[in-house]
Amino acid sequence: MRRYFALGMIVIFVFSMSCSRENPVTGEKATPVINKLTEEEKAGGVMTPEIMWKFGRLGSFTLSPDGSAVLFTVTNIDLASETRQTNIFSIPSQGGEPVQLTAGGGHSPRWFSNGSKIAFVSGSDLFTMNADGSDMQKVKEMADFESFSISPAGNRILFTRRVKLDQTASEKHNLPKAKVRIIDDLMYRHWNAWSDYSYSHLFVASFDGKNVSGEKDIMEGQKFESPLAPFFDEGEISWSPDGKFIAYTTKRLTGKEYARSTNSDIFLYELSSGKETNISAGNMGFDRYPVFSPDGSKIAYQSMARDGYESDLDRLFVYDISTGNRTWITREWDYNVENICWADNQNIFFTSPFLGTTQIFSVNTSERKVIKLTEGVFDLGPVNISGGVLISGLVSMSMAPELARVDMASGKVDQITFINGEIYESIKMGRVEERYIRTRDNHSLQMWIIYPPDFDPAKKYPALLYCKGGPQGPLGQSWSYRWNYQMMAAKGYIVIAPNRRGNSGFGSEWREQISGDYGGANMRDYLDATDAMAREPFVDAGRLGAVGASYGGFSVFYLAGIHGGRFKAFISHCGMFNFTSWYGSTEELWFPDKDIEGPYWNLPRSYNFSPHLMVNNWDTPILIITGANDFRIPYTQSLEAFQAAQLHQIPSRLLFFEDETHFVTKPHNAIIWQREFFDWLETYLR
Repeated sequence: MRRYFALGMIVIFVFSMSCSRENPVTGEKATPVINKLTEEEKAGGVMTPEIMWKFGRLGSFTLSPDGSAVLFTVTNIDLASETRQTNIFSIPSQGGEPVQLTAGGGHSPRWFSNGSKIAFVSGSDLFTMNADGSDMQKVKEMADFESFSISPAGNRILFTRRVKLDQTASEKHNLPKAKVRIIDDLMYRHWNAWSDYSYSHLFVASFDGKNVSGEKDIMEGQKFESPLAPFFDEGEISWSPDGKFIAYTTKRLTGKEYARSTNSDIFLYELSSGKETNISAGNMGFDRYPVFSPDGSKIAYQSMARDGYESDLDRLFVYDISTGNRTWITREWDYNVENICWADNQNIFFTSPFLGTTQIFSVNTSERKVIKLTEGVFDLGPVNISGGVLISGLVSMSMAPELARVDMASGKVDQITFINGEIYESIKMGRVEERYIRTRDNHSLQMWIIYPPDFDPAKKYPALLYCKGGPQGPLGQSWSYRWNYQMMAAKGYIVIAPNRRGNSGFGSEWREQISGDYGGANMRDYLDATDAMAREPFVDAGRLGAVGASYGGFSVFYLAGIHGGRFKAFISHCGMFNFTSWYGSTEELWFPDKDIEGPYWNLPRSYNFSPHLMVNNWDTPILIITGANDFRIPYTQSLEAFQAAQLHQIPSRLLFFEDETHFVTKPHNAIIWQREFFDWLETYLR
């Protein structure tokens, strides 16, 4: 079975903006950053690292209460100065010409006052404006907040703020110049930041459209956070339609218990009394993303059953506020539930990774039969529903995120924004093809193949095996500003992206197989996919490479010891190299406790898959990339791998970013990342 993606006709995104728009912070007239392709870039006709940074990047979006208009943000980046500017736009939900509402910066727009007013953030302040962008006003007495949400009635506001509850060592000893930490428990650092002895707390206050007053910390004194670290997703907090309740996600654990558990809960907080109810009590896995039904009688949310398993099946539950009963709505559904939205008091729409794409599904809470709504070679989500209108994000391997309107009856998807129209008019994208092969153990393996622009089957091309991170999660129609399939194809490589064992969207058995078997079936899937493509007459089997990040970086390290001469170049970004030292330095211990069967002192079988045990088999040039502030897979893993490669006389290079994390996000660093990435491949695959 094969499917092909063809990018539809793209029109130029027109920025319609009044010359009177002003920066709400300074009051000065401002011109937004809008990047144009040079004539040389247009003549080149294919993706380059520099063009990648000219893409306008879709951010958040929200439907008006009546469903007639959509607010969305676009971030543009000036490569020379590395400055980013985000602005707010409005577009009819049916599609049409967008109107730019801010010019000097604005993000996180929220409708209030029945859709006649908009609240948004600019700089570190909260502002309001009319729906057409006029009459911008700074909200008074609103400071030091991180995220916010206005109640449906518009008379209250909730916001998060960091609250310091612990002393630093210098404060404890009254020695302000000291640079030392006194650490008594785990979780002293997380993902990319050291603990700053503060916690994200949820505050509630009165709001009259101009002023905030009477703020209250509803988590006062608690050394817990909402939303959950490290991503602080605003979707983990929601208002009831009548504004009398807030549902919020938190994880009431600390230190070692926090490091080893995924047990988060959803609390229903009553504003008038301060009473709160744990609506997910007794469930030991993740419970997140509460969404009230339109009549406020129920709360839908995502729930995982098992403690310590961050990639467990994400189920749809509904909590009845009056009875306290919880119902597993998708009990017969073996795929994840994400982006929950109520269409009415009975029908819920959600997205799910499904066979290498992400589609929209619906379910009636009484009938409980999941119905697939959409079909296409794209990923959809997140989803907004209001006024009988459904708006979704839309993305593919050939198109950066845009917005689309989805017909809730037919599933028809109509793109309504065209943010990067000029770029698509000027550069060619490679064809994306879906293929299925039989693995050596007789399973059906899906893989996406991305061909170079102007692909000629009479020629022979080098090929890259893309090894996904995770290891769970979907390999769908995503768009990355680092690991960009079209960028690799534009450089003349055929990209092989298999949905190997462990990936989401193919049922629980497929997803769960990988835990405890890192060097097993999924590695054979990679080799089977590579061998199948190497037999194609247009693939040069003598010029194959393998690349990947995180678990994909581990995969590259592992393949380097077992590939049997298939590959001529490797690139590993932030990969696990030595399971023993990694377990001793990572922070979210629930992950290795589940996926590699626990600590090294228990002598788990999984540790036999540690790549460092096979470096005597390494014989292929390898580029190793890492960031100093990566605490999930600390940079020392990459240093160990590079040292092993050097001492084994393997051509190798270490790309070490002093100010990056698990990801490379700064523009100049990212350009160097791309240039070194392709320079390495050019050296050994050309």
